[in-house]
This record gives sequence, structure tokens and C-alpha cells, in this order.
Amino acid sequence: MNLHIQPTHSANASYASAPSMPVIEMDGPVLVFGGNYSNLEATEAVLREAARLGIPPERTICTGDVVAYCADALATVQLMRESGVHVIMGNCEESLGFDAVDCGCGFAEGTACDRLSEAWYAHADAELDDSSRAWMRELPRRIDIEIAGLRLAVVHGTVDRINRFIFASEHDDEFKKQLDLAQCNGVIAGHCGLPFTRTIGDRVWHNAGAIGMPANDGATRTWYTLIVPTDTGLEFRHMPLAFDYTRATEKMQAAGLPQGYADALSTGLWPSCDVLPSAEREECGRPLQEHVVSWKSEAPRQNNAKFTDPAITANGETRAVVPLVKLKTLWLNTGTLCNLSCENCYMESSPRNDRLEYLTRTEAKEFMAEASVFHPSMEEIGFTGGEPFMNPDVLIMMEDALKFGFRVLVLTNAMKPMQRLNAPLLDLHRRYPKRISVRVSIDHHLPQKHEFMRGENSWQSAVDGLRWLAENDFDVAVAGRMCWSESEADLRRGFQRRFSELDVSLDAHDSARLVLFPEMDDGSDVPEITDKCWSILKIAPESIMCASSRMVVRRKDAPRASVVACTLLPYDKRFELGARLGDALGPVSLNHRHCAKFCILGGASCNPHAS
Repeated sequence: MNLHIQPTHSANASYASAPSMPVIEMDGPVLVFGGNYSNLEATEAVLREAARLGIPPERTICTGDVVAYCADALATVQLMRESGVHVIMGNCEESLGFDAVDCGCGFAEGTACDRLSEAWYAHADAELDDSSRAWMRELPRRIDIEIAGLRLAVVHGTVDRINRFIFASEHDDEFKKQLDLAQCNGVIAGHCGLPFTRTIGDRVWHNAGAIGMPANDGATRTWYTLIVPTDTGLEFRHMPLAFDYTRATEKMQAAGLPQGYADALSTGLWPSCDVLPSAEREECGRPLQEHVVSWKSEAPRQNNAKFTDPAITANGETRAVVPLVKLKTLWLNTGTLCNLSCENCYMESSPRNDRLEYLTRTEAKEFMAEASVFHPSMEEIGFTGGEPFMNPDVLIMMEDALKFGFRVLVLTNAMKPMQRLNAPLLDLHRRYPKRISVRVSIDHHLPQKHEFMRGENSWQSAVDGLRWLAENDFDVAVAGRMCWSESEADLRRGFQRRFSELDVSLDAHDSARLVLFPEMDDGSDVPEITDKCWSILKIAPESIMCASSRMVVRRKDAPRASVVACTLLPYDKRFELGARLGDALGPVSLNHRHCAKFCILGGASCNPHAS
């Protein structure tokens, strides 16, 4: 959510800090970019980078000049408005928002930059609508952020002027003056188009550069920054951004925009260096390199906690993420109501927990229809809860899934809620033979241990349901738990004996037929998963559950159902991905202790076909 501070109308207005200046707290790494310059391709690319790194819009900042040299002024503004990132007013937004006669960039009159700006400004001015201009007028001229106890002012040009150029070669005295005006530990600025970080004593001045035009270094990629807290201060990671500059160039040429700026996208060189000091002119054509500037500060530090930042672990390492390789299973959480209150239930299900309401047939069918069109290779619909057979629509939802051509998997305790539906369930099974799989929860092969977890009189009813499913030739599996002081081998041998006694034809040594889940104690201390763990543990990201599945939930009092990343994290809003499957196709950051203990170190999966 953008923080709005009432703008003034003068490009020379001061917006220096005051004690009452609001501060936005950032609880992890911050992605900073600026100078979109109406370059839609670059804007799309940087937002993809933020998603890839797990940086949410709340910790993404644009330093202004969303609109300038390139062809897509309106589309770029619309994308930025929809993105939800923090945006600072640049001089271009000020001029276009308040109907100025020119861009107010601060170019000297009559210079090449001044002449070239006339054409793109006229193009953008003609393209923008009233809504875009109103948005520009309401943008803040400054926001202050706090990251790990350090306060940084974010402005466009300088602290006292929106269109002032300040480059890396500027004298220390000018940086000190601006930092004194800011009354902060540091300043993040834009406008000049070149990325740099300067430390001035125990304070810092940072510019992320621009994403819409190369940095006059003879290379086609542009630049953004990742600001990462460390034990002693902050790291400013200058990061390259690749985008489809050919497409952006073609659109500029088609729009009749200045050829000099169009050429700059492919040559990496600006059409004029009028604004550059001599030191920056001497660097023209020398490619910049990705690098990190570490800034040490004496300001008080906050302790970094595990599993708080989606991109960086508490030790400052890059957190592992899992891309969605191919959607194979769509889980439907039918609701968290259950006939049992089990000890340490993964979903906290009970006869009273309705935090996830009953999913309706209409809602479920919409997601099935979307999956059938956009994910034709998807294999199955999984039903989980709570107890799925308590949902009044469960059988018709199962039939809908089968009609769409999906296999159906149901996770159940196989007790009375299922048994009262034996006749229609059997009819459905006979009409769709070998298409329905049922996994029954049996926590231990000994009745007393199972009932320790699930309550008195829970064993016999569950066993009766399991036997009925097996006798009627359902595709059956059992789910047990690893919370006992027994080895996996001993548990499997015990279950095999029990299956034989029950005359249930299941191979307990087949991990797809007997799934043994590790425990997930929220208070346990587990290591965080970094991107190095894949090679260390010899685990492939595509083998993790969130590489092939998503889950639909219906939160209580929510206006509609939504998609979450994982069946085990239905309540954590950090893992809510959107209202449609199309919104939920991005990578998942392994930013929860369950990711570590259950999926990576525990080797568990809700996939019934996992080996």
C-alpha cells in the first residue's frame, strides 16, 4: 500500500524530513528500482524479478519517472498501479500530473537532452488519461523506510529538489548537506539514471539507477537494487536486469519517438551526455558489473528471526524457492470442520474449527473448469479437510471432477461421515472404476496409540471404513505418523502385520500405500533451507510438493475462495497466491518451518504416487 504525503506543485519544493514524517517498516530485503521511462518490457521484467526473489509489493520501491522516453506511457502506469509497489513522484509524474508544458527534467535549455525530451513528452502527454494523471498527482514526494533499525529517506532527485541531478562523483559536502536535510541514516534517490552507492561517514547515499534505459555503459541490460540487512548494516546489491529491448525499440520506432533513445536500448549508450559531470563522461561505454556495497552502521540493530523474510534467511543467505514446474494436483480444502479433535492435527481441524468454511460446488467447479482449459495435463483433484465427507457437496464435487476427466483423491478418517455415504460413494466408484483413490488416516498400527492421537472409540470405526473400501476394490492407501519413538522400518513392519490381520491387501513397505508423515512442531528449531541445500541434500526442487500442486481454500468471511501454495499452510497469508489458478503460478519461497521439517528434511509429500 502506498503511503501518500500531500505534494506541492513546485519542482523546487523542499520535502526535508520532520519529526512527524511517517515511517514504513520493512521486515526483510527491499527491492528498489527507478526510471521505468514508459518501458513496459523492463517494468514487466523487474516485477518478475521481485516475484522470483519472493519480494512482495510492500517491500518494493520505485524512485519515480515511471513515464519518459519509451512508447508505453499508459500501459506502464497501469501496470505500476496494479502492482501495489511503493512509487515516489518523479519530475515526469509531477509535470504530467499537473499539466506542465515540459518534463521538468532539469536539462539545460537548448541542449540535446532538452530538444529530445520534447518529442517523448508530447507522446506521453497525448497517451495518458485523466485517471493516470490523478494517480501521479497523489504520489508522495518522499517516504521514509526503516529496515533492521536503520531509517532511509526515499526521494527522486535530492532531498530539497525533485529534479536535481546528483551523481557518484559529487563532492562529499553536497552529500552531507542532503543527508543533514533528510535527518536519516541514509537516502535512496533516483533521477540521474546511473546506479551507485556512496558512504559518507556512517551514512549512505544510494541510487538504484534506471530500468528503462541502459546506464550509458555500452550494455543492453539495466539495473535495480536489492537492499539486504546484515549483522553490521546493509548490503546494497546492484543487480542487472535483462528485458526484451528489441520489442521496446520496435514500439518506439513505430510511435515515431526520437531515434537516439531507441538506439540507446540496443547500443547501451545515451544519445547525449549533456547532464554528466566529467568523471561520469569518462566512464561512458565501460560496462558496469554486478556488485555489492556493504555499509556498516553504528545504529542499533534488530535481531533477525528465522522464517521471516521470503528471500533471505536469518543468516543472510539466499532462501530456496520452488518453481511450479507443472500443475499435476489441485487440492480442494472442503473445510476445516471434522468429526474428531486429533492431537497435533496438521490443519487444527475439529468439530468447532470453521476457519475454513465449506467449499461449495459452484466454487470448486470454477477452479476445475479453469484447470481443464489452462492445465490440460493436470492429473487429479485432491479433496482434503477437515473431514471431506462432512461437506454436503463433496460427492457432487467428486463427480464434477471425474466428469472433467480428472482422477479423484480423498483424504479421510473413513469413519461415520464417510460410511453414511457408502451407497452413493460406491455407485460413483462403479460408474468411474479405478478413478477414485482414498487415503485413510490410521496414526499407528496399535489401537491404543491410534486412539491416543484421535480419541476413544476412533480405532474400530476407522478400521471398518478401511476394510469396506478395500473389499469394494477402491484404490486405497493409509497415512500414519512418525511421532513415535520407533524407526520407520519398525512402523512399516507393524502396519504390515495389522493389514494382514485385517485382510487388507496393502503393501506397508510401499511408500505410496503407507505414507508416514513426520511431525510438525511449531516450537521446534529447524534449519532454514537455502538455495545451496538442493545440491547438499541431493534433492531436486521439482520433487517438492509445491512444484506440482496448489490448494483452494474458502476462508471464513472472505468474499471468495482463494489459492494457497501448500496443503499444510492454509492459514498463513504469506502463502496466499491469488483468487485464480492463473494468479498462483509463480515460485514459492520455502519460508516456513514446515517447508524445512516436513518437505525437505522429513522427505514427506501429499502426493499419493510419490516414491
